[in-house]
Amino acid sequence: MKAVLSAGGRGTRIASLTRDIPKPMIPVDGKPVLARQIECLRAQGFTDLLLTVGYLGQQICDYFGDGSAFGVHIDYSFEAEPLGTAGALFRLRDRLTDDFLLLNADAVFDVDLHRFAAFHRACGGLATLFTHPNDHPFDSGLLLADETHAVTRWLTKEDARPQWYQNRVNAGLHILSPRLLEQEFSTPKVDLDRQILKPLAGTGRLFCYDSPEYVKDMGTPERLAEVSRDLASGRVAARSLTRPQRAVFLDRDGTINRYVGFLRDIDDFELLPGAAQAIRRINESGYLAILVTNQPVLARGEVTAAQLREIHNKMETLLGQQGAYLDGIYICPHHPDRGFAGEVPELKIDCDCRKPKPGLLLRAAREFHIDLARSWMVGDRDSDVAAGIAAGCRTKQISTDGDLRRAIDEILEEEA
Repeated sequence: MKAVLSAGGRGTRIASLTRDIPKPMIPVDGKPVLARQIECLRAQGFTDLLLTVGYLGQQICDYFGDGSAFGVHIDYSFEAEPLGTAGALFRLRDRLTDDFLLLNADAVFDVDLHRFAAFHRACGGLATLFTHPNDHPFDSGLLLADETHAVTRWLTKEDARPQWYQNRVNAGLHILSPRLLEQEFSTPKVDLDRQILKPLAGTGRLFCYDSPEYVKDMGTPERLAEVSRDLASGRVAARSLTRPQRAVFLDRDGTINRYVGFLRDIDDFELLPGAAQAIRRINESGYLAILVTNQPVLARGEVTAAQLREIHNKMETLLGQQGAYLDGIYICPHHPDRGFAGEVPELKIDCDCRKPKPGLLLRAAREFHIDLARSWMVGDRDSDVAAGIAAGCRTKQISTDGDLRRAIDEILEEEA
């Protein structure tokens, strides 16, 4: 798969530090950010590169040449005038005949690109966006998606958003079909997000690939300092799904939110004191924060899948307002006992994912490359502990009223 790297931007937000070099050549922890991207691509076998360059682009060409010194092959496309975030792609239509990877050359990342590409192929859409949660979804553009990961709505920062929403943000890595370049625009300047991708929302042809891996642009002085620290500490490399991850698995009711029995009404969902702070500590620690929850209300017919999704949207919104997020949400919808009015027969089974069985944890481990022996299960029930033990995790049980913050503090102190 060819990789196209957009390296033509002027970097106005960071120009106060680097007026005489193009933004992709800004050193991050001692090495140009674009060189770091090329190293990540080469290490995973992506060696056919196409760079679109503009402002001070000759410096990029002089540094990388044909790419042979870096173990790749590089072709260049020059923008004499700014063409927007997608205009250059239309001038390259004859060189982009297969699905291709499109990256912004101002981002620091270390991600498993083969997983990303496999997901894109499985979905069969025109475009797949690399997405992740962040600690400030309330002022970020958001992508809303259905259970197949098809994007249903694309919300820019300026768009009105629902009261409760998924914490899912576009990270700026894309896999695109060349069929997107068959359309025509009247001006050479084309905006990738607003003119190409956002119109695909709701068509079933745009998908989001959720990943906890590290992707962050370094386009401001503050972000440059942050990504430099993260590189030096090893945080960037550690989050790549090419490497085993550590996770803290969390029960929901009685652990994150107040226990009210079978939670059916969204108005009854209330975060427990300290829960958001505890999850934020997990986020900052390098562990993944993954929810694993039995939801027999689905099998009992007391809550629909859409209603449960809205409850979890409320959870994600409330956590995001306090700078916390979940890397994954795993649900068991089953219940083995029959005889409830309105029950859903196909969900009335003895499954392998209902805690105390470990199926939810095992599924998350497969999808996120989690080392279960280095991970924890935290919950308020004996079944949570039993599921953690069955999966091979270490465990902590908290009181029904919740004491997640103390449990997480103890885990992180033990790991320090």
